[in-house]
Amino acid sequence: MAFDGCFVTGTDTGVGKTLVSAALLHTLARHHRRVVGMKPVAAGLIEHQGQWVSEDVLALRAASTVVVPAGLDNPVALPDAMAPHLAAERVGCTLTVAELLAAHRALRAHADVVVVEGAGGWRVPLNGEETLADLARAMGAPVVLVVGLRLGCLNHALLTAEAIRADGLALAGWVANAIDPDMPCREENIETLRRWLPAPLLGRVPWQGAAPKAQDIALELPHDLAG
Repeated sequence: MAFDGCFVTGTDTGVGKTLVSAALLHTLARHHRRVVGMKPVAAGLIEHQGQWVSEDVLALRAASTVVVPAGLDNPVALPDAMAPHLAAERVGCTLTVAELLAAHRALRAHADVVVVEGAGGWRVPLNGEETLADLARAMGAPVVLVVGLRLGCLNHALLTAEAIRADGLALAGWVANAIDPDMPCREENIETLRRWLPAPLLGRVPWQGAAPKAQDIALELPHDLAG
């Protein structure tokens, strides 16, 4: 089957999933004409050009090569920055894998490759029974793991990789993102993960005081991701 997208997850919230997803889009655009990012559920909105929208969604759109209806690349936009199921409860709606999967299937008609960014970590709840991992399983796409390099990341990364495999999905690769400038033994931690994670290191995002630009991040995609 030809490569048509991936699902980006992280070891936690705030580890750089959006940045890496945008970098993936820029990299994939060298191999595919139509690439687009998707944020199935965005929780936490800002006012932008007279509309309420997620900053994550804006970043993904800026890195995409096609423009699609907002209901496809971001089918659910919730005002409050909190766990998706709680943010949905606040506005009286219920999230389901079925509705998000339908948007993803429709979005695929507009692009050659879709990069889907999750929310938080791997098992973030969508409702009382389903999680974002269930959405990833329904999509069946290979997974890219963003590891936020800070104390505790080894356990978080290895447990997440274990959960991805247990859910029957392929871990296509991982990206090391230096989110703590004072992390001790950063290189040693990266080398430990290279030995233990059953997937290639796609790239490193060095610590930068200012927000790094996605197009400046170098990623090396394995053949099964480049297509």
